[in-house]
Amino acid sequence: MSRLKPFKLSVLDLSPVPAHASVQAAFANSLALAKYAESAGYHRYWLAEHHNMTGIASAATSVLIGYLAANTKHLRLGSGGVMLPNHSPLVIAEQFGTLATLYPGRIDLGIGRAPGSDQRTMMALRRHMSASHEENFPQDIEQLIRWFDAPAGSHFDVQPVPGVGLQIPVWLLGSSLYSAQLAAQLGLPFAFASHFAPDMLADALTLYREKFRPSARLAEPYVVIGVNVIAAESKARARFLFTSQQQQFINLRRGMPGPLPEPVETMEPLWSPAEKYGVERALGMSLVGDQHSVTQGMAALQQQYQADEIIVNGQIFDPDSRIYSFSLAMAAAQSLMQ
Repeated sequence: MSRLKPFKLSVLDLSPVPAHASVQAAFANSLALAKYAESAGYHRYWLAEHHNMTGIASAATSVLIGYLAANTKHLRLGSGGVMLPNHSPLVIAEQFGTLATLYPGRIDLGIGRAPGSDQRTMMALRRHMSASHEENFPQDIEQLIRWFDAPAGSHFDVQPVPGVGLQIPVWLLGSSLYSAQLAAQLGLPFAFASHFAPDMLADALTLYREKFRPSARLAEPYVVIGVNVIAAESKARARFLFTSQQQQFINLRRGMPGPLPEPVETMEPLWSPAEKYGVERALGMSLVGDQHSVTQGMAALQQQYQADEIIVNGQIFDPDSRIYSFSLAMAAAQSLMQ
């Protein structure tokens, strides 16, 4: 195997709420993982916006970012992502302008176009429904960048305070060719949600790299891919731990989202053949095993996709096992970079 392109390793946290645990415990678990990630050398730590899901505690994404930033020292923190159609660009600029002012040089704004919720919740978030939310998405991103990149002394009739001129890094997130093309057009770094929607990854990365236009923010394409890593001391233990995430995915597809289930010895009684196929396809970008097998899998993915950064998700029921999984993921990445 030829030498791999160097890559950074980061964390994607949905702040999972395990069954029989509280949201407060989920926040404590996220802080413990963030402190571990900082000490272990993870590059950045992102939180994802989801709503009306009792198993995910990161709905108020900017608030949780602030909590983790206040209790860490230098770890980069951000959104992976904020679902911009749910919000006024001005409000997001103010929130992230405040974070960037409180924690200079540590805050990323990752932006997505999906609602991060079901239709009824989306209506509750947006108060009224119209196509303009999605149609305005490119213009809303450009407005954020105009504010963030404005030179000193710039005047706007409406402006975020703080926010203007803060040069906050903006990322475009997605799982489609649309988001890849828009990121290329705007000259922004691009993160693909392959940890739950891997089907279009290769095509999206090819499109992004081929169509990329250098911008004042970014001279060359920059790619992040999402990967689930469930690592443990043995392959059998890792497969056992992975059943929590598999169950959670089935429940979501059945329209019954809930707390992260306890792991089980076998999934066979819990899903139909069609559900098994759907879950295995959606979670196809998952490395489940011991450190050696995770290292091999990570090397194969990097060989294929040439990512600048791999961001690791892991919905693991036991918080100590979760941190241990992230420790094995970091050990795998470090061994590949030697």
